[in-house]
Amino acid sequence: MTGVPVARDANGLDSLSDRVTRCRACPRLVAWREQVGRDKRAAYADWDYWARPVPGFGDPAARLVVVGLAPAAHGANRTGRMFTGDRSGDFLYASLHRTGFASQPTSRRRGDGLTLRDCWITAAVRCAPPANRPTATERDTCAGWLRGELELLPARLVVALGGFAWQALLRQLGPVSPQPRFGHGARAVVGRYGLLGSYHPSQQNTFTGRLTPDMLDDVFVTARGVLDA
Repeated sequence: MTGVPVARDANGLDSLSDRVTRCRACPRLVAWREQVGRDKRAAYADWDYWARPVPGFGDPAARLVVVGLAPAAHGANRTGRMFTGDRSGDFLYASLHRTGFASQPTSRRRGDGLTLRDCWITAAVRCAPPANRPTATERDTCAGWLRGELELLPARLVVALGGFAWQALLRQLGPVSPQPRFGHGARAVVGRYGLLGSYHPSQQNTFTGRLTPDMLDDVFVTARGVLDA
């Protein structure tokens, strides 16, 4: 597998996050994230877009890792924090707050007071991709960052938000045969990790009712039960 090599170091997650933000390994993603940062959405014209790779965020002692697909062009690519500043994040953080993993139900910008408890949020790909569709090569090039976080965190339980994250995690946590199939509420044990599946909190899922607040809450209530068992 190709990927960004990750080594342990004294600064741990902070050092890893710093290296994430300086990555320019995928030309297509670099060009797109920076173009979005220049050609801003009118509602955010006064924002200085982050327009860089987005590092993971949360509790460095987290036992739970939540993995999404990639930063949204006008969400995390604007704010610099995973699932922050868009409706997917609104849906996710509200659930994390209801289930005790987040200090508040909203995530508007870095420095807004939000903290995570026993939870770390990250993504399979760290740059906003065109049409929200990273390629398999971009996923694999980015894989070292996710691997590095998993190595540095004490987590043993992972929630995959969507099928793309599920497949990325199987590549990191495996090998396992036969590969467990993704679905909402799917559960598997892969290596030393427990794996839970959830539909992604995208508007395509939340606006259509494919994913409801109760459904997402159920995933995190299950996660809490596993952690506290």
